Amino acid sequence: MSDIKKPFSASRRQLLKGLGLASVLPAITACAATVTSGSSAGRVIVIGGGFGGATAAKYIKRGNPAIDVTLIEPNKTFYTCPFSNLVLAGERQLDSIGHNYEELKQVYGVKVVHALAQDIDPVAHTVSLSDGQTLGYDKLLMSPGIDMRWNAIEGYDEAAAELAPHAWKAGPQTLLLRQQLEAMQDGDTFIMSVPGNPFRCPPGPYERASLVAHYLKQHKPRSKILILDAKDNFSKQGLFTAGWQSTYGDMIEWVGLSNDGRVVRVDAARREVETEFGTRHKAAALNVIPPQKAGFIAERAGVTDATGWVPVNPVTFESAQVKDIYVVGDATVAAPMPKSGFAANAQGKVAASAIVAALAGVSPLEPVWANTCYSLINPDYGISVAAVYKVEDNQIISVEGAGGLSAAEASDDIRRSEAAYAVGWYNAISQDTWGTRR
Repeated sequence: MSDIKKPFSASRRQLLKGLGLASVLPAITACAATVTSGSSAGRVIVIGGGFGGATAAKYIKRGNPAIDVTLIEPNKTFYTCPFSNLVLAGERQLDSIGHNYEELKQVYGVKVVHALAQDIDPVAHTVSLSDGQTLGYDKLLMSPGIDMRWNAIEGYDEAAAELAPHAWKAGPQTLLLRQQLEAMQDGDTFIMSVPGNPFRCPPGPYERASLVAHYLKQHKPRSKILILDAKDNFSKQGLFTAGWQSTYGDMIEWVGLSNDGRVVRVDAARREVETEFGTRHKAAALNVIPPQKAGFIAERAGVTDATGWVPVNPVTFESAQVKDIYVVGDATVAAPMPKSGFAANAQGKVAASAIVAALAGVSPLEPVWANTCYSLINPDYGISVAAVYKVEDNQIISVEGAGGLSAAEASDDIRRSEAAYAVGWYNAISQDTWGTRR
């Protein structure tokens, strides 16, 4: 992430408020052009009902309602990682971050199938589902999210995650980690293990530490938080560390890679971790965030590379390896765009417009994306980083001078305003994606 620090001026506030519109415009423009062309319909399957997939399904139907769109998503309720840290802090209930697919079905006519996509035949253009169905497609869009690299850390597998939750997919894991926090005694230690890049939501672990500290400060004020990190710097580091010091004193300790922060072994039953140089740390509540990769169906489709992520065409988000398969969201290689909900939403719109254009036999427009990552030090103290992206020389690049970080020296009123903007952003993107407002 950029280390540029700019004053949080009125013009920058307007930029943050307008970023959602900026990410929508390419999709609306391209889709409108194809509808008026009198194009024929086609069959599109969308796998994954999160920020990327649900958005893409909606915007394909908005672009050309005659296209047959089927969304494959095993869960009837999608719980967002954004704002799940507020659930951990006891500031929200889990159902406040849950979203359904009623608008997609009733307003846009998207067919929603609650099953797991198990296999893809890119030659036959078919998707095999856990309920026994096999569906055909002309274009396939996947937003499969992430899977954990089990055993990338010795001792940390799926069974261990039930004892030392990652909570990096919101839902039951969020509640499990919340229960561990509630069971802590005053004076106990909460330990978080953070992976190296890339991973879902770069500032997420540090916001989590902040909001766990918010909970502990109120209920178990003698407790400590230890962050063991597999890297030496992180997104919005200066803003986070200043916020921690001013809000929580010495409650939070961050240990980076150079100071033996990389966890190499986990004993989940004992809630104990061992770092690279043999130091052991024991926790009352242990949150292990392991290394990650694209969701498994991406590998089954043959669109991942040796990194475990999905390289894509930067203009359309079509797979660089398999024709007629588009991939958006956390599973992709789209740096410098982060793996965030906002980025997935913006990518979903661009891929949707590209699919509508392709089915109409016209060229897609070159896109522009925006991303804002809000983080909360506490419910009334917000910070953010914003950026705008475009394609240049067949690569996604950051637009110089667009966006930037919250000001390092800002008043309490500004921090409260950013926290309020975060809530507004969440409500707006939820409405845009699922048609629900929280």
